[in-house]
Amino acid sequence: MTASAHCVEVLIAEADPWTSNLLQQLVLDVCGDARVLQVNDGQAALARCKRRLPDLVIADGELPGLDGLELLRQLRRHPRTPALPFVLISGRLDASSVRAARPLAPSAYLAKPFNAESLRQRLRTLLPAPAASVTVRQPLLLSELRDYLDTVREEGQGAPLLSDVRNAVSQGLQAGEQDLGELEAVFGSDPQITALLIAAASTAAQHQGVPCHTLTQALQRLGVARTLNLVLGLALQRNAQLRDPRLAELAAHTWQQARRSAELARWLALELKLDAELCYTAGLLHNLGELALLRSLQDWLEAGGELSNEQIDDAMLRRSASFGSALRIRWRLPFGLRELIAALYGLGSGVFSREALVLNLTGLLLALPNNELPASLVEARCVRMLRLDPALLERVPVALYQAS
Repeated sequence: MTASAHCVEVLIAEADPWTSNLLQQLVLDVCGDARVLQVNDGQAALARCKRRLPDLVIADGELPGLDGLELLRQLRRHPRTPALPFVLISGRLDASSVRAARPLAPSAYLAKPFNAESLRQRLRTLLPAPAASVTVRQPLLLSELRDYLDTVREEGQGAPLLSDVRNAVSQGLQAGEQDLGELEAVFGSDPQITALLIAAASTAAQHQGVPCHTLTQALQRLGVARTLNLVLGLALQRNAQLRDPRLAELAAHTWQQARRSAELARWLALELKLDAELCYTAGLLHNLGELALLRSLQDWLEAGGELSNEQIDDAMLRRSASFGSALRIRWRLPFGLRELIAALYGLGSGVFSREALVLNLTGLLLALPNNELPASLVEARCVRMLRLDPALLERVPVALYQAS
């Protein structure tokens, strides 16, 4: 393969955010234009390497799940990765641990706590200078898009989605165990989240006659469940920002569908005095598979794969549902929430919660042709089972069910 310039990629696998950020800074001190990828567990690191090989891996030896040594062992087993530079930082300095690592030939085996200056010097020998030309690496471990997508769907914790989506879902599922002080500590360092929450709390519905200027005030007005749903929405919106214009357009449309579904389901639930935030969550997550699939296709392109318009259309048609199912099961979404998500697509037989019927009505409203009004759904099964007042259908805001 011919030599050509490319952006140096460094993968940092470190569970502690402070240490991960320190390692990132050390890498950028040596190679200022490097692209640094940060993951917090070994499975995510292995999944990322399978999609695209970095130029260097820096891993904590005591990672949760798949530890750093096992990550190194897995990578060395593959014929395309035996020479991949790998720095292992471990608290295990006994003779048996060092002997176990030696046959795997790590580029460096550093003790905890590591010396920053010593590591910086070591990185200078492992990373090219910022302006240097390097040989383009073999990027893909799988040569067929079909095999690649099958592997990604089965990997880890829903690998193609950004980690903050998974974190936001996890926080939402633990909403009953969190208080506002904990949320302020978690979100206070993210200016985009802070701005979003203050803006949401300052809307007419939340205003209560007093302007909202701080995150503390915003959290008190929004409450735990509403706050976590807004953060989840922002995480999904960030995840929909892709580089390829074809995929970016599809991802933006998919995100808008999620947002509209969530807002409409919440409006209906509030009108019926049901669990509005649960309905909002289901609306946000109903097309999770499409977002995960689109990010996987973007990763395929960035790893050097080719992607035609026909392949995009076929993947979206045939694989979105399986990606979504895999994520919802792997993330252990409660059955009740999965039931709500499924109801947006249709009702089978059995007994349904009123929230599930709201989600089904949401799906029907969003599918209405532009020349039809919500009142045309008065005989729909979900409307009859909800014993809905026809006047409520007439009050549904047009902006919630019709795309602009």
